[in-house]
Amino acid sequence: MTVLALLLALSADRPNVLLVMADDLGYSDLGCYGSEIETPNLDRLAAGGLRFGNFMNTAKCHSSRVSLLTGQYCIAAGDTALSHAVTSAEVLKAAGYQTNMVGKWHLKRQPTDFGFDRYWGHLSGACNYFTGDGTFRLKGEPWTVPDEGFYTTVANADFATRFLGEARKTEKPWFLYVAFNAPHAPLHALKADYEKYLGRYDVGWDAVRAERFERQKQLGLFDESTALPPRPDHVAAWDSLSEDRRDWEARRMAVYAAMIDRLDAELGRIVADITAAGELANTLILFVSDNGACPYDRRSAKLDGQPYEANTRWSDSTGWAWARNTPFRFYKQNQYEGGIATPAVWHWPAGITAEAGSIVRDPAHLIDVLPTLSDVCEAPVPEAFEGRELRPVSGVSLRPVLKGGSLGDRPPVHLKFASDLGLRDGRWKLVSFRGGPWELYDIEADRTETTNVASEHPEVVERLSKQWSDTAAETLGLNKRQQFRDPPTDRRPKTHPEWTAFDQPLGETGKRARRKK
Repeated sequence: MTVLALLLALSADRPNVLLVMADDLGYSDLGCYGSEIETPNLDRLAAGGLRFGNFMNTAKCHSSRVSLLTGQYCIAAGDTALSHAVTSAEVLKAAGYQTNMVGKWHLKRQPTDFGFDRYWGHLSGACNYFTGDGTFRLKGEPWTVPDEGFYTTVANADFATRFLGEARKTEKPWFLYVAFNAPHAPLHALKADYEKYLGRYDVGWDAVRAERFERQKQLGLFDESTALPPRPDHVAAWDSLSEDRRDWEARRMAVYAAMIDRLDAELGRIVADITAAGELANTLILFVSDNGACPYDRRSAKLDGQPYEANTRWSDSTGWAWARNTPFRFYKQNQYEGGIATPAVWHWPAGITAEAGSIVRDPAHLIDVLPTLSDVCEAPVPEAFEGRELRPVSGVSLRPVLKGGSLGDRPPVHLKFASDLGLRDGRWKLVSFRGGPWELYDIEADRTETTNVASEHPEVVERLSKQWSDTAAETLGLNKRQQFRDPPTDRRPKTHPEWTAFDQPLGETGKRARRKK
């Protein structure tokens, strides 16, 4: 039997894989996670598959992409160079899969340098949705964005379905990674999508957060004992804002909603293509976000313009980030649940035997994706790879959960981006905000992190702090100077210079406004 014939025989029952990552999507931004935004395609996948209630990312764009693809923490993998890791594309390709990617890369070199047979998208971390930038590539070569009729979210689905058609001609199982840049700023939406949501957010973020939380309880994501943290001091009450600012903020949220609605529609187009080919039953689909909603209110241009015009550039809103992360605290880059909790929808009719529509409570992380794919696709992760000094994966296979079981005890999950740090170990979660002292939460009893119990359990703080440092040294390779140093006191308010400055005129927000004060 030839090598090709052997691979085709082995692939008979192995699933195709569709891996989808959204960009800056908040925990509650999907209908199946409590949103008023219309996401019928993801809701349908969730109803026929699983939702994870306790799935973690790294709280940041590029590091989440590294962990998703490699099964390692970002620093351990060699950061954006991936010098100590192999990608899921390389693992699956070696096992006979045809591998494809569309969308945002945000790492070094190109996807075609890391196991992807085909790639279309932008290498940058963000770009104009209508005009793109100079980093677009098609199969390793520069690709010019059309002068008219272009919108990145739609183009992602165009190339995804094109690549699937090409993959089917190989008669191999396929792997497709779709990295949408929505709803990352700049806030750009198609005209019809935007107008669909105009006026819906005039009620403001206080009301939207409360309404989302009620829906989340109805959906079974949280029970009545879950506390909804109050609005933080750094977010203004909606009723306290001027009429002009309320109008501007309501329009900003209408764009977010439109971008997410369109993402769902284009994902639906990809799923429809898979369904039409008779492949849906044995296609493993995973949808996640790279971090929580983004609070960084950087420079906006043409506040009186329209978000369906390329020269309009609106930035993120801290107030809406707070609502979009319902019911959690804080945001992208922070290791509180508002930064690391992602909606996670799994769908695989032929392989998931857990009850359809159920919610998984076991804690899981992006580092678990590659071990899971390796397991279900019969694709071993190599111990050596030419040109790289590999380190072991840190994740675990989630196959027992997909089969309706439990993971049981898993290794602690290490959390770090810059000086925002954390560790999840069973019921306990250790968190530091921007280098501040360790805080401790009983995450099983207090999922929304309302009560810091560090002073009540100093022995737990000490144990977990040592675990954090040990992992930082042994797995990430950080030296003592790069590790956490607990300050003796911390009187600083929990704020950030790039969060929205509600006391400043429109357009004068975040760091720019504070520099002028």
